[in-house]
Amino acid sequence: MHQIWIVDFGSQYTQLITRKTRELGFRSEILTVDEASDRLKKDDWPSALVLSGGPQSVFEDNTDFSLFFKRPELPILGICYGMQIMAHVLGGQVARGHLGEYGNARVTFEKDQVLNGFPSSFSVWMSHFDHVTGLPSNFEVVLKSDNGLLAMMRDKKLPRVGLQFHPEVEHTQHGKDLLRFFYHEIAHLREDWSPKAMLFEGIQLITQAKATNVLCAFSGGVDSLVAATLAHRVLGERLYCFFVDHGLLRPQDYAHIEILQKHTSLSIEIIDAKTIFAERTRGLADPEDKRKAIGKTFIEVFETQVHHFEKTHDIHFTHLLQGTLYPDVIESTGPHQKGGKSAVIKSHHNVGGLPERMKLKLLEPLRFLFKDEVRALGLELGLKPQWVYRHPFPGPGIGIRVLGELNDKAIQKVQQSDQILFEELQNFHLYQAIWQAFTVLLPIRTVGVKGDARAYEEVIAVRLVNSSDGMTAHWSDVPRNFLETVSSRITNEVLGITRVVYDITSKPPGTIEWE
Repeated sequence: MHQIWIVDFGSQYTQLITRKTRELGFRSEILTVDEASDRLKKDDWPSALVLSGGPQSVFEDNTDFSLFFKRPELPILGICYGMQIMAHVLGGQVARGHLGEYGNARVTFEKDQVLNGFPSSFSVWMSHFDHVTGLPSNFEVVLKSDNGLLAMMRDKKLPRVGLQFHPEVEHTQHGKDLLRFFYHEIAHLREDWSPKAMLFEGIQLITQAKATNVLCAFSGGVDSLVAATLAHRVLGERLYCFFVDHGLLRPQDYAHIEILQKHTSLSIEIIDAKTIFAERTRGLADPEDKRKAIGKTFIEVFETQVHHFEKTHDIHFTHLLQGTLYPDVIESTGPHQKGGKSAVIKSHHNVGGLPERMKLKLLEPLRFLFKDEVRALGLELGLKPQWVYRHPFPGPGIGIRVLGELNDKAIQKVQQSDQILFEELQNFHLYQAIWQAFTVLLPIRTVGVKGDARAYEEVIAVRLVNSSDGMTAHWSDVPRNFLETVSSRITNEVLGITRVVYDITSKPPGTIEWE
C-alpha cells in the first residue's frame, strides 16, 4: 500500500521524513528495522527506501543490512546514519569521528555537480560524529561541508543517494527540494498522496465492517469527528456514537456537542456520568492515579450504557471505531517492540481496554495520518473549518489540568479560566493561529492584593503552543495586550486566583500537557 518505506534507526527526526514526503505528494510508511527486513524476506518490496538517521555507529551495530541493497534497481536514500550504512555495506569507508558536526553547517556543491534550481552552497542541519571517508565503487561526491567532510554522495549508475545532514528539518535550506529531487529525479516516482487518496483508503478500511453495527466513543474532537464522519459515509445508521460527560469538560465542549447533534447526520448519544466520575476521582492528586481512575471509570460507564443500549434496541456491536493517529502509534513504539530503536515517550490508549473487554474488533481509519492530514481529510469530507480546526483536548479533560487534588472548586477554576482564555482568543482573532491553548491550576498559593487587602490564593498557568502534529511544539509568542487582558479577567473573575503565569516551555524538553 505504501510505496515509500522509511526505515527508522532511532532518529528523533524520522517522523519528519514521513511528513515532508507526504507534503511532496508521496505515500509513505515508517517501519522498524525488523519489520522492513521481514517484509523484504517475503519478497515484499517498496518503490523506494529511505534509511533514517540514528544514534548508532557502524562500528558497534553488527546487524547485517545487506538485504536492503539486494536489488540494485531499488532507489535508496540514506540520511546521516543511513548514509554511513550505505557506504559501509557497499564497500566504502566510514571513520570514527574525532570532531563531530552538530547544528548548522554550510555545504558546497563540487564542481559540475550543482543541481538545477539550487545555489552553489547553502546551510544544512548536521547531527553526526562518524562520517564517510571513502566512497563505494561507482559513487561520486556531490556536496562537501566547509570543514571538508563528505555531505552528499550518489551512485553514478544506480538510484542510490546518501546525505550526511538532515533534509527533513526546517533548519536545512532546500531540504524539501532535495527530497523532491530524490523522489522525482532519482526514484522516478509518481505523486499519489492527497486528501482524496486519504479518503479512498479510509473508506476501503471501513468497508470491512459494512454489514455490522459499529460503536464509536465520541469526544467531538477533530479525530473522533473525522473518523465518525468517514465511517458514516459507509455505515450510515449502523454507526452509533456515544459521548461520555464525565464532568471534566469545558463550557465550549458542551456547546460544540449540541452543534454537532443539530448540524450533522451523526447519531450522538450523551451519557451523563458526572456523579460517578466525581465520586471516583475526588481527592486524587497523583497524575497517574487520576488517569487510571478516569480511564477505569470511563470503561465501566461506557460498557454498562452500551450493553443497556444493545438490549433495549435489540442490536449487537461488533466493531469499535477509534480516532487513533500516526503519532500515537509512533510514540507507542519502542525498543521493547520488534526492531524498535526509539525510546518510548508514553503509551497511548484512546479508550483504554474497551476493545478487549467488550470483545470488539478495532476500526482505526486514521492510524497512518498526522493531525494536519486529518484536518485536510475533514475538509475533504465537507466538515466546517471551525470544527476541523478545533484545538486538541485530552481524554481525561480537566482532570489532568488540575495539578494536585481534584475537587469541585478546583475543576470550576480551570473551567472558568479556560473559558476566559477561549473567549479572548476569539476576540483577538488568535484562535486559528494557535494549535492548542488551555489553563492549568497549580498546587501553590501566592500573596496578592485584592480590594486593599492581603490575598493568599492560587495560581493559573496559561499554556499556548503551536505544532503541526503534537510530536514537537513551540510556545506561542502572542501580543502582550492579549496576555494582559487574559490575566486581568482571570484574576478578577475567577474566585481564589491571585496570579497568572505564562508557560514558555517548548516540546521537548517539556510535554504539551502538564500532567
